[in-house]
Amino acid sequence: MEFGITFKGFVSPDRARSLVRQAEEAGFTYCWFYDSHILWRESFVAMAMCMEHTKNMRFGPCVTNPNIRDWSLSASLYASLAHQSNGRFDIGLGRGDSSMRVMGKKPATLARLSEFTTKVKAMVRGEEVEYGECPEPVKLPWATGYELPVWIGAYGPKALATAGQVGDGLILQIGDPDLVKWFKDQAIAAGNEAGRDMSNFKVQAAAPAYFGDMDYCIEHTKWFPAMVGNHVADIVEKYGSDSGLVPKSLTDYIENRKGYDYSKHGQSDNPFLDFITEDIIKSFCVLGTVEDHITKIKALEAAGTTQFNIYLDSGDEEGIIAKYGAEIIPKFS
Repeated sequence: MEFGITFKGFVSPDRARSLVRQAEEAGFTYCWFYDSHILWRESFVAMAMCMEHTKNMRFGPCVTNPNIRDWSLSASLYASLAHQSNGRFDIGLGRGDSSMRVMGKKPATLARLSEFTTKVKAMVRGEEVEYGECPEPVKLPWATGYELPVWIGAYGPKALATAGQVGDGLILQIGDPDLVKWFKDQAIAAGNEAGRDMSNFKVQAAAPAYFGDMDYCIEHTKWFPAMVGNHVADIVEKYGSDSGLVPKSLTDYIENRKGYDYSKHGQSDNPFLDFITEDIIKSFCVLGTVEDHITKIKALEAAGTTQFNIYLDSGDEEGIIAKYGAEIIPKFS
């Protein structure tokens, strides 16, 4: 089991530098950043800065999307950061939820996400690529052959299949072991059906982690299921609540959802939190005592999770990193 942390663009540069140094020393091996350039500061600038204050930690967006930058610019950016960090760069990729919708634009199609994955990976390697309406093939003459790992964020059946068919890993914004297994099995089955070797396919469970009395933990993390519910609502709209293609535990919890404010994406003051129940918060997050965290993460590991990624923006960030480094990560070494 690997461990990661994720920042939103609220964290100050000085504090980001301090936290990544502390996290690397504590045994965290990944640092991810939200990539939603209007809601938060540009994430790749922060990644480049943090790379210079770490030695082994890997970095990447969690998640970027195919529509926000020209594909040659994306490839150049990724290859540059991989070179600058001596090969410590991945990307998480999605259709573009808050990043696009906050501007009134639609997320990318899955076909476009799939094409972006294969063609940007090829450009990062240094291959000549044709894409979109670009009249000439594109090649980065300075590329070094880096093999860019691409993790794909998915929930719905078709997105999970895409992750298995073209991705190197799967990002699941949820800390429920049963749901992780349900999603993961679909992605791996799709990869196997496509003839891919899935033995090294990675599965990330991304969720808040918090310590203390359960009521205290719930109060600090209730924003998270609302963010997840935003994605689930898209799936239910596409497939229906009784199709069997989406777990009933997911469709039931968004039944009373009334909306979502993208300007408050992933924030505790989002006005649309009334439908969230305590059971859902406990299910989706990792909360309670050190022993509670260890038990939950072991269950996630048994379900096929290869990385637990903490959304490190609920408060007490230094304390959470310290506890994980001293009392939890060593249990999974």
